[in-house]
Amino acid sequence: MATSFSCNLPQAVASGFAGALVLNVLHETVRRIRPNDAPRMDLLGERGLRKLLASAGAPQPNHATAYKLTLAGDILSNGLYYSLVGTGTGVWWRGAALGLAAGVGGVLLPGPLGLGKAPSNRTPQTKAMTVTWYLVGGLAAAATSWALNKVQEANGPQS
Repeated sequence: MATSFSCNLPQAVASGFAGALVLNVLHETVRRIRPNDAPRMDLLGERGLRKLLASAGAPQPNHATAYKLTLAGDILSNGLYYSLVGTGTGVWWRGAALGLAAGVGGVLLPGPLGLGKAPSNRTPQTKAMTVTWYLVGGLAAAATSWALNKVQEANGPQS
């Protein structure tokens, strides 16, 4: 089915970064509106960054720099991850599956990785939002891939 297939690498990467941007805008907006139970993936990212720098013997950045580095790393890593959405058939199913997998991982993995549980796991609402935000990111990547595919189909085959 042509409307659910994407094999163009730049299209897949663009779709992935669209999903990552949606995810990060959602995280950043909701954490300001609901500070008591919103997921704080920014804190998990900062903790991860600080652990990596400490293990490498590198100096620790100040809070503002750590936040910016974490945000950039989050967009890059999630963008590349969500790029997998547009690499084959079934972009909608792939977007949902990858989004759910990332969300569940965001709830279950921080504790075992030594990053703490509270930022993504402190209340049932926090857990639900974590999974939902990553699902939304996966579906945003799928929607972008689908739309770019429609544009490509409308423009005809490229020589």
